[in-house]
Amino acid sequence: MNKPSMRGILLSIVLLFSIALISIPPDVYAQGINAESVGLEETTIIEFTNDSDEEINSFRIWLGADFNFKSFKTEKGWVGEKTPQGVIIFTTSESIKKGESVKFGVKTDNKNPGINWKAIDIKSNEQDTGKVLPKELPPVVENTEIKSGKTSTGAGILSDSIFRIIPEKPNAGSSIRVTGDNFGASQEFDFYIDNSKIGSFETDENGHFMTTMKIPENQDAERVDFKVKDSDGEEKKISLRLGQVENRIPIAENIKLTIKGIPDVIHRGDFLEISGTGKPNSAVTAEIKTEDGKIINSRTAEIDAKGNWKLAEPIIIPLDTPFGKYSATITDGRENILKSWTVETDKKIIIAPSELKFELGEIMQFNGTAVPNKPIEIVLEDPQGKELFSDIIQVDESGFIEFEYKTEQSSAKGTYTLIATQEKDTEFIYAGLGQLPTIPVNLEFDKLNYSTADTAMISFTGKASEIISLLIIDPSDKPKGDTISIKLEPDGTAEYELDLSGYASGVYSAVASKGSAQSSEIFTVGLQTGSGEIQINTTKLSYAPGDSVLILGDTAKNVLLTVTMKDPDGNIVKERQTFSDKNGKISEGSFRIPSEAKSGMWTITAKSGSNFDTIEIEVISTVTEGIQISVQKGADIPGYGKTLQIKIVGVSQTVNIDIISEEGEIIESLSFQASSQGEINQPWIIPKDTEPGTYTIKVHDAFTSGETTFEIE
Repeated sequence: MNKPSMRGILLSIVLLFSIALISIPPDVYAQGINAESVGLEETTIIEFTNDSDEEINSFRIWLGADFNFKSFKTEKGWVGEKTPQGVIIFTTSESIKKGESVKFGVKTDNKNPGINWKAIDIKSNEQDTGKVLPKELPPVVENTEIKSGKTSTGAGILSDSIFRIIPEKPNAGSSIRVTGDNFGASQEFDFYIDNSKIGSFETDENGHFMTTMKIPENQDAERVDFKVKDSDGEEKKISLRLGQVENRIPIAENIKLTIKGIPDVIHRGDFLEISGTGKPNSAVTAEIKTEDGKIINSRTAEIDAKGNWKLAEPIIIPLDTPFGKYSATITDGRENILKSWTVETDKKIIIAPSELKFELGEIMQFNGTAVPNKPIEIVLEDPQGKELFSDIIQVDESGFIEFEYKTEQSSAKGTYTLIATQEKDTEFIYAGLGQLPTIPVNLEFDKLNYSTADTAMISFTGKASEIISLLIIDPSDKPKGDTISIKLEPDGTAEYELDLSGYASGVYSAVASKGSAQSSEIFTVGLQTGSGEIQINTTKLSYAPGDSVLILGDTAKNVLLTVTMKDPDGNIVKERQTFSDKNGKISEGSFRIPSEAKSGMWTITAKSGSNFDTIEIEVISTVTEGIQISVQKGADIPGYGKTLQIKIVGVSQTVNIDIISEEGEIIESLSFQASSQGEINQPWIIPKDTEPGTYTIKVHDAFTSGETTFEIE
């Protein structure tokens, strides 16, 4: 009896255990790889999450018979390779552990592909496999048209307004979804990348929106700000780093060796960014030779997996480079090419920075030459185009020019532009602060006003061989026609003839852009002269040397004017053509009193045909013989100690000050930016261990120097 009973109990336990196994959901024990994907047109983002206990270092993906891969993108640290069988293999040296995830982007020749996948662990064992279909986002109306004339029904940007970008790591040239909540209801907003407007959209009655935008293909792969702006200029922004244009799957391995960025004629002071193509995953070497075959320089650069290379640093042609012919032999180990050029000069203004890259807090220095005995206007702009400093400098008989600007630790990083104008010649000089400089986009018209039968000639400068987008904005602030693509020549310049047939009379803007870099110029069509009374004024009656002068006024609408500034001797200091807007308002801010201006009554005249108006302003300057230095007792500052007040008159630009002991030891070195009146007035905190005695203060700026002594008791 006992044995049968025991056998029955065991059978019952086995049966119950089997039922329990059948009843438990499979997911309780499933610890594999979780795959999810989202699709946007032909682009699919697939995310793998490792839910297993094994570390994964490889994924393989492939498509069905009706789909083909066009390109792919990996996260940092991963590499991808497409096999002849159409399988993309992603591998990494840093495996993903349990709970970690990785994303890949692929572009296919059709929408919404089913993606087969396989995960391989670090022991080369297959860990999991499956197929994933992309989830589609809710359909939205694509709205990339830039609109104007917005109306506002209340606050647009609110304190809790939020938006996001899909995908989270977009690439240049890709389409993105932009979605947001808690914005003003039923209002229109603009969408920006940095300072470039790329589209507009409207929110629904709940303050929600979802729209599609296209990142320009020529947008640089760098950190940018995506911004949503309302009609009042308030904004919300997200800062993201754009990826490179997607890793293209090479159609052929034979990528031709090329070089761009070196024009046939180079001038002293030119700024060159040199790049090209070659054998993928190799290196390019260039040996630069003089006309007699002497090697004077050698440069190397790595060629990436797509066959592109670029020199790590731009090149400034030194101001003392001998004129003549030069050549470079370039090789990628497979083929060689020879590039020749000539260094000559037909420029009247030749200026270069002393360094390509300055650090925050350093003094930016520029020097060079211009036409002797003629004034030159110097304007320094920061990376956002904001004017930091400007002056009109009288060039002496040597033709030598020197300019300095003291930066701060809080100064904006990026490319600074020095604009030098002498008579009708203008040159742009670039220097980097906190990073290497890049060549921005610039454009100029051959004149301000045109008739409708004219063809406007537009000159462009930028990076060699790059493609610039040109958009014309009409007097009602709407785009006129489609965007025009213009390819720059190997020397970074181009000219475009704009046919003005059909253009109505008014004031237009031309906007040239490349990625987030943008430049604009105003031109007018059909404006006339002599159309009524003119009244002008300035914002104040007296000025000091170096001050800017804003000229305001009223006349008939859309009138062409010439504004002239003369010194007390009747010499024309500056003359500029300008215009009144569609409301008859005049606003001209390009005038400035020279740093060496003569005291007295100056005149400003605005003339249009037979109509004119003249006003007087007083220029008050302190006449000094060289630098005047005074050191006086200053206030006691709690926690710091005694001070001396240092006052310096008759200086300009950056002023350097050395405090020197009787033994010749430099106690402290200071540096300040002179005011527009040519003065420095700063306290100096006396170091606590400073011995009583006689000390020397030495002062120098870019043009002159001086010194005096003082006592410390």
